[in-house]
Amino acid sequence: MSHDSASYQPGRVRLARGVSPWLLPTVTAAAVTSLLSRRDRRWALAAAPLAALTGGMLWFFRDPERTPGPARILSPADGVVQSIDPWPDGRTRVAIFMSPLDVHVNRAPLAGTVTSVEHVAGGFVPAFNKDSDKNERVVWHLDTVLGDIELVQIAGAVARRIVPYLAAGAKVAKAERIGLIRLGSRVDLYLPEGIAPAVSVGQRTVAGVTALDHG
Repeated sequence: MSHDSASYQPGRVRLARGVSPWLLPTVTAAAVTSLLSRRDRRWALAAAPLAALTGGMLWFFRDPERTPGPARILSPADGVVQSIDPWPDGRTRVAIFMSPLDVHVNRAPLAGTVTSVEHVAGGFVPAFNKDSDKNERVVWHLDTVLGDIELVQIAGAVARRIVPYLAAGAKVAKAERIGLIRLGSRVDLYLPEGIAPAVSVGQRTVAGVTALDHG
């Protein structure tokens, strides 16, 4: 068994924080139409798809427990490495694409103190599009043993709501939950100068588990 799969904790899955505005109306509608269908079977035409939608949303908004990986820098997101780009200042950007089927909760890549959490307005083009760098996003800066670490949560065509869980000044542990991007999108992590990525383009990552560096 790989380290990534061994770090899941089966049976300990909860719903992500920040999903109530989306989930509660669907659950309520499914429950009401299900009760009504007991009196009039015609309501079953609405109850069945609503029940299926509720099940899908419960899956989309799952938040499984994770055992943090031993690496120095961990992946902040579940998904696929979309690109690895050298940056002009010497850092390396690792972009991780999150599909609607991935877990949408993001985690701290290493321990530190949140120095800033900035919401930046923008568009909503698909996250795999090169222009998604201008999308709605939340920019994080963490003060860590490696210095300043920048992490960016980017909204996409479907994911139009980013929910940070922490504010500036908060202490954060490695692999701790830091926020949610509803229905997927992209997370970029900037590795400090001199740190080579331990992942490759196309590789799947697990938030809080997969190593992003060789340290």
